[in-house]
Amino acid sequence: MTAYDAIVLAGGAAKRLGGADKPGVRVGGRALLDRVLAACEGAALTVVVGGRRPTARPVRWAREEPPGGGPLAALDAGVRSLGADTGTVLVLSADLPFLGRPTVDRLIGALDSTGREAALLTDADGRDQPLVAAYRAEPLRREIALLATEYGSLAGLPLRLLSQELDLARVDADPLASFDCDTWEDISTARARIREHGTVLDEWITAVKDELGIDLEVDTGLLLDLARDAAHGVARPAAPLTTFLVGYAAAGAGGDGPEAVAEAARKAAALAVRWAEETTAGTSAETTAGTAGGPAGGTQDGASGGRADGPAGGAADGTARGPGGGKEADAG
Repeated sequence: MTAYDAIVLAGGAAKRLGGADKPGVRVGGRALLDRVLAACEGAALTVVVGGRRPTARPVRWAREEPPGGGPLAALDAGVRSLGADTGTVLVLSADLPFLGRPTVDRLIGALDSTGREAALLTDADGRDQPLVAAYRAEPLRREIALLATEYGSLAGLPLRLLSQELDLARVDADPLASFDCDTWEDISTARARIREHGTVLDEWITAVKDELGIDLEVDTGLLLDLARDAAHGVARPAAPLTTFLVGYAAAGAGGDGPEAVAEAARKAAALAVRWAEETTAGTSAETTAGTAGGPAGGTQDGASGGRADGPAGGAADGTARGPGGGKEADAG
């Protein structure tokens, strides 16, 4: 894929959020800004236009003039922070909780394949999203400069003045990719959606990886199968402990991360199966032993013994002491 730089606009007053620090609002345990930075982590250089703050990965900071001057002024500040040799620029807003790498790849790919000056994402209603877009750097610089000359300042100008002057390609994508958080209701909707059954594990794994600073493709199914085998074959607390040890072993092994995890997981899963087989075999042996010492033993010690000590024994003793014994006594 073509190399690109990224500009993320993280300023604005967030009036509909009551002036809250919108880029820092958390969805799924991660700041909105960090979620967007994860989507464009393939950028050679990332410029964030807005107030400095801790971020999940290194970025270059810039501020628009005047502060709060609007998206075009912020975009101009971002472009000025790029190198002269930048060819492709990805432009994003910092409030896109569901933007992912596949959408970024599609935008960059569309710019390459069409030869147009910009590739914009369109939302579910067909509206252009100039802050989810890829631009060729030279036409972008040209049109920003022309607008600054025409209007005297970029402050307060709408982005459509820029996009309407460019030769555009439009990209349809997952409607969630363009979902932005302008209100607290939007934030609540985003937080609820990531906890839906079909996505919660992926969201959680991504959040954990970002928190721990690791970049590793995780085979969730493989690890869940291992946890199940450990829980069923050994004991329930063995599940989290086993997956932890697998990760530790993979880290110590070095080499290819995903393959090291898969190999350690396979070994641990095989051990769990062997452990379970021993438990099953032991239970079967106890059952067999119980059968031998139960009905069969009962026949020997119960029915047969009863006949030796009971009726048969009683007849023998009875002959001596009972009816038979009585005859002896009478005879004596």
